[in-house]
Amino acid sequence: MTRAISPRSRKVRVLATLGPASATPEMIATLFEAGADAFRINMSHGDQASKVGVIQAIRALEKKFGRPTTILADLQGPKLRVGRFADGRIMLEQGAIFTLDRDATPGDATRVELPHREIFAAIEPGARLLLDDGKLVLRVIEHDDARIVTRVEVGGALSNNKGLNVPDVVVPMAALTDKDRSDLAFAIDEGVDWIALSFVQRPEDLAEARKLIGGKAALLAKIEKPAAIDRLEEIVEMCDGVMVARGDLGVELPPQSVPPLQKRIVETSRRLGRPVIVATQMLESMITSPSPTRAEVSDVATAIYDGADAIMLSAESAAGAWPVESVAMMNAIGEAVERDPMHGDRIRFTVTRPDPTTADALAEAAKNIAVTVSAKAIICFTTSGSTARRVARERPSVPLLVLTPRVETARRLGLLWGTHAVHTRDVDSFEEMVAKAKRVALRQRIVEAGDRVIIMAGVPFRTPGSTNVIHVVRIVGDELKNYG
Repeated sequence: MTRAISPRSRKVRVLATLGPASATPEMIATLFEAGADAFRINMSHGDQASKVGVIQAIRALEKKFGRPTTILADLQGPKLRVGRFADGRIMLEQGAIFTLDRDATPGDATRVELPHREIFAAIEPGARLLLDDGKLVLRVIEHDDARIVTRVEVGGALSNNKGLNVPDVVVPMAALTDKDRSDLAFAIDEGVDWIALSFVQRPEDLAEARKLIGGKAALLAKIEKPAAIDRLEEIVEMCDGVMVARGDLGVELPPQSVPPLQKRIVETSRRLGRPVIVATQMLESMITSPSPTRAEVSDVATAIYDGADAIMLSAESAAGAWPVESVAMMNAIGEAVERDPMHGDRIRFTVTRPDPTTADALAEAAKNIAVTVSAKAIICFTTSGSTARRVARERPSVPLLVLTPRVETARRLGLLWGTHAVHTRDVDSFEEMVAKAKRVALRQRIVEAGDRVIIMAGVPFRTPGSTNVIHVVRIVGDELKNYG
């Protein structure tokens, strides 16, 4: 039985990661009711078979709640790791000389295998190597095709297969590993809506994933490498969405560099009309505590004030002790920030100039008309979702109701700021368009009798990319009576 949920009162979206603490159908439904607008499946953990039931449970919400669901599959990406040690663990002392080489023999306190030949070709003297999420720091002294000699700048314990970061050079590695290709094919077969590509360094890194996806999902670039910042605008233009992955970005850069970069990535994404997610450690203390710190709440609020499309929970909802409370807190922060009278002014600090197209001009006009005539909603008809993205980029003061004949489009829009998507049959005439817009807005409890709404569409109908109509109408009492 369908139990419809009213549209969210907030415009920022909440993306919840699923994992051991939250992967049952019952818990997924509870998280949805608590405020999760979309769900992230981390392909780094577990096998593909275990994720089939999770995806089915998310899709089952569509029948239960009468709303499209959104699934993001996050690929692991090329993880760099050192080899193994004879005793499983060593202690690196500050100032010591330590060598990484291509010898598979178990290592000791003087050397260890580095099974990534690409690094030997790319590394340069003076470059840093960060081990175990940046806890240990090595500085390259010299290198050749078979070894990298370093001096330990920050020492500590190092054990088998710990991760390695190379922040100072671009390592010419393929953006997709064999595991990623397999996981991507699986995700596409299962019908996920978004594919997130990890450790993007260059716009070229997106090309293979785009080809393999073949238009069957949207492509999201995770910005977590310093090299990506140098070509940020090109990367954003090449993808469908962006994630500010602050965890790895904070490993390879000083912590104080991350906040201004976060603002730069959000601003660039918004200016270019790509949905942007702020992620990692947003409510970290709620992994073990039922309430967050005030600093964490302020961090989430800052992302909302900056105009991020979505805010993401990682371990808080995937493996923490309080997954429902974490989602509910994200929801509460979003609602509180958006009630602030200054919120509308702050999210428009970013200037989003329209492109010289009819669709962009109408999107900007719709935002302004909504204020002038006190409209209650902007309603747009779209096939591909491009009209919705253009309107959302303007950050209008009213909800954006999107009507689309493609369920795939409705699902992908779950990460777009202020958007409430409805899958419905297409229209064939102007009169039918107006009638349907009013009917769905009433059904979704977005408007009441006497309200004005703005309708956007393209004529001729059923022609993607043809947005050229903007129409203001009023919901009259008789229509409300007829609907009821």
